[in-house]
Amino acid sequence: MASPNTDAEHTDSSSTHYGTASGEKPRKGSILDSRKASTAAMLRNPLAGLTTEEILADVDPFDFEQCREDFRRGALLAQVNNTAGAFEHIDVIREEEKAVLRREETHRWDQPFALYFLCTLCAGSAIVQGMDQTAVNGAQVFYYKEFDIEKSPSLQGLLNGAPYLCSALLGCWSNPILNKIGGRRFTIFFSCFISVVTGFWMAVADSYANLLVARFALGFAVGAKSSTTPVYSAECTPKNIRGALTMMWQMWTAFGICLGFVASVVFSNVTVFGELSPWRWMLASTAIPPMVVMAQVYFCPESPRWYMERGRFLKAYESMVRLRRLPIQATRDMYYAYKLLEVEKANKDGHSWTEFFTVRRNRRAAQSAWFTMFMQQFCGVNVIAYYSTTMFMNAGFPKDQALLASMGGGLINWLFAIPAVYTIDTFGRRNLLLVSFPLMSLFLWFTGGSFMIDGIDNEDSTTKLACVATGMYLFMMAYSPGEGPVPFTYSAEAFPLHFRDIGMSASTAITWGFNFIISFSWPNISAAFGDHGGFFFYATWNIIGFVFTYFMLPETKGLTLEELDNVFSVRNREHAGYYTKKLPWYIKKNLLRQYVEPFPPLYSFASETSNGKEQPTAQHSEGLFNPDEEKRVGM
Repeated sequence: MASPNTDAEHTDSSSTHYGTASGEKPRKGSILDSRKASTAAMLRNPLAGLTTEEILADVDPFDFEQCREDFRRGALLAQVNNTAGAFEHIDVIREEEKAVLRREETHRWDQPFALYFLCTLCAGSAIVQGMDQTAVNGAQVFYYKEFDIEKSPSLQGLLNGAPYLCSALLGCWSNPILNKIGGRRFTIFFSCFISVVTGFWMAVADSYANLLVARFALGFAVGAKSSTTPVYSAECTPKNIRGALTMMWQMWTAFGICLGFVASVVFSNVTVFGELSPWRWMLASTAIPPMVVMAQVYFCPESPRWYMERGRFLKAYESMVRLRRLPIQATRDMYYAYKLLEVEKANKDGHSWTEFFTVRRNRRAAQSAWFTMFMQQFCGVNVIAYYSTTMFMNAGFPKDQALLASMGGGLINWLFAIPAVYTIDTFGRRNLLLVSFPLMSLFLWFTGGSFMIDGIDNEDSTTKLACVATGMYLFMMAYSPGEGPVPFTYSAEAFPLHFRDIGMSASTAITWGFNFIISFSWPNISAAFGDHGGFFFYATWNIIGFVFTYFMLPETKGLTLEELDNVFSVRNREHAGYYTKKLPWYIKKNLLRQYVEPFPPLYSFASETSNGKEQPTAQHSEGLFNPDEEKRVGM
């Protein structure tokens, strides 16, 4: 990688002289045209190996008089952005700026107020999402009776699952359109507006059909919001805290889920408009959080990347300056993002939906991401989230105690989601699932068996209630730090940059589509096989999830884009074959507690020299994978 000439003379920002790295001649033409590097290498660092003159010549799109020198210095800083402490050797960066850059590495949470205000907005959006999902849990106890559908499982399931049907069919796919019209903030504002309208609409519905249409319309908000908010957060936050802040979506969604249960308890005895009217207050309460988000959203800066995609560089700069401590940090991150956008646009031509099936790397990424999204529903968690009050009542709880018990489950879901902010980047996505799935299966078997406890005296009845509640709570403890946070994180990173929008939209549609299926089918499953039969059904799916994860799911923790390209290009039979051979090793080491020799890794990360620097590359350790062998279509 070329470095700025440390002997360059400079006085102040208006007369700074930038030198060219010695021994290298300036190249002419577009930087992208002049570099013969792989797409993966360019994604890793699109500025690697460039001379100072080449970088300065490429800053022209940002050549605004008021920040010209900041962009030039920020561009040089961007070149060494991935090397800790490298900025110390760039003499055009002032000493007071270096002090802030040092603090950026040692105190990563020292960020401007505007950034945390934006994170608060994203947290509020997640709370809206969670509350929209679970306020119906307590409300259904009342509106089943009011609309006389207590003995119509299919109508119950359709009513409760309507938002997720709309989200899968329409809501998720409206995301690109809304973002194109008005940007990330507009999409969040519009989706929250839909949440407000449908919240009050549901509360005043006078018939089953009216309530069904209102809940279906809510799906537009659910799909657009869940597809946009994590992206908005990721595009605005610095890279050193991006993972933790993006993870907040799951944690605050869990808080919103808990808040929906709280609303059910608070309004359970509010009978101002009749004995069965509490459900109207419960659903109306879901309109309050989105009002707060709507009032907040336009005080936040728009995504700089969204502005840059449309060529509005001055607007992008104004947004980025609000999100960073120094203008040079803003220009560094903005210029680096701009170069990644160049790579992305250069690789968009010719790419389409067919890549899900024709390109092994994307096929494997889709298989893995869609599996985690599918299992987020078929692990059984949202059956409990949507129907736990009815389940507790079926077990023998009085209505008020059933509502309180459901609230307890929601609180546990939120509290145990907090550790995932740390464990997902330390313990790993795959390992979290390998621990989570068997525990969830065990606790669902236990809960299902608890429903089968029969007795005639109070002692037997109390034992049954305690076992049912304990089983559900233990299940939530196992779900929240495992299968809870993994799907959205995994899906967001599995696809290559040029294919990420379409990959994430499809993954989100998968999760909401199967959310509808489990919402719609549970009343019929419960009626046909009992609650215990339903729990046994989902316990079995968790066993299937464990087996698939062990043999088929690659780990993505801590890997670069280049490494992920290689990891997801390995075929299923090679991945499964490796872990089949490793199974006896795991048994001897972890179960029998025997000493075993280290097992050869599935991937070895060798080094290749590029511009005098060593760069990591992923290779299959047993020589089974040839990354250029794309004609082999077998997965």
